[in-house]
Amino acid sequence: MAAMTPTAPDVTPEPGTRTAARPTTPVRTRRRPRVWRGLVLGLGGAYFLVPLIASFVFTVHTPGQGVSFEAYTALLSADGFTESLLLSLGLAAATIALALLLAVPALVAVRLGAPRLRPVVEVMCMLPLVVPPIALVTGISTVLRWGPDHLSRTPLYQTFLAVQNEDFPFVLVLAYTVMALPFVYRSLDAGLRAVDVPTLVEAARNCGASWPYVMLRVILPNLRSSLAGAAFLTLALVLGEFTIASILGFRPFAVWIVSISGAQARMSVAVSLLSLLITWALLLVLSRAGTAQTGTPGAPRTSRKES
Repeated sequence: MAAMTPTAPDVTPEPGTRTAARPTTPVRTRRRPRVWRGLVLGLGGAYFLVPLIASFVFTVHTPGQGVSFEAYTALLSADGFTESLLLSLGLAAATIALALLLAVPALVAVRLGAPRLRPVVEVMCMLPLVVPPIALVTGISTVLRWGPDHLSRTPLYQTFLAVQNEDFPFVLVLAYTVMALPFVYRSLDAGLRAVDVPTLVEAARNCGASWPYVMLRVILPNLRSSLAGAAFLTLALVLGEFTIASILGFRPFAVWIVSISGAQARMSVAVSLLSLLITWALLLVLSRAGTAQTGTPGAPRTSRKES
């Protein structure tokens, strides 16, 4: 029977002839439902936005009187608003500069010359997370009271007075730098782990670059994101810190907000919203600075084509 069934002859295409391709049916992939993703994002957005919207309504709506923006218009003329805000921004800038000035050379030196000291440096930088701020400020206040009594006949007496200047209390910068060390260390350590620092330094030194040039033009550009992250966290820490400044008797922005909350509730909530917006704006600027693309030093620039 098999011999009697006709079979299709094997037709071999001649050279140079094209064979028609069989139409292929596209395989439909089933998309995953995005319902849960949208639900989670919606709940997260509501968690953050609903309190802000409620606070804004509280500041502009007065029962029986309607809508009024008096709480916001009175901020500029409020006693101590501008001074406290500028003081907090100045303290934040000084803290960021001092923390990076201490941490970057130390971590680079450990990375290049003494890798075995990395656990020691890590433990020292992480200690502020163990010590509560109230214990830290208690020790600082004790030293500040002890210094003028025992060092009144030494040149250090003027130093104790200078760091407590109310116009710019440098003692707060020192305290904030200690509190920010864990965050600065983690950010910079992650950046240094992602970069082959010994190879970059060796190549730059072999080309005749000095150590300042190596730090400023070779290492720091490769740590741009890490530096921005460290500044990001330090800024948020300084603008929101209340305990140390309040106990030492100084009045930055966070302390000023709490001081007016009892007498002018609507204005205090309005200032809180304004401080939140200012903090967000500054953090966005820092994050933008950390992700901005910069050209590699020495790389040739592409010229624009003439039309």
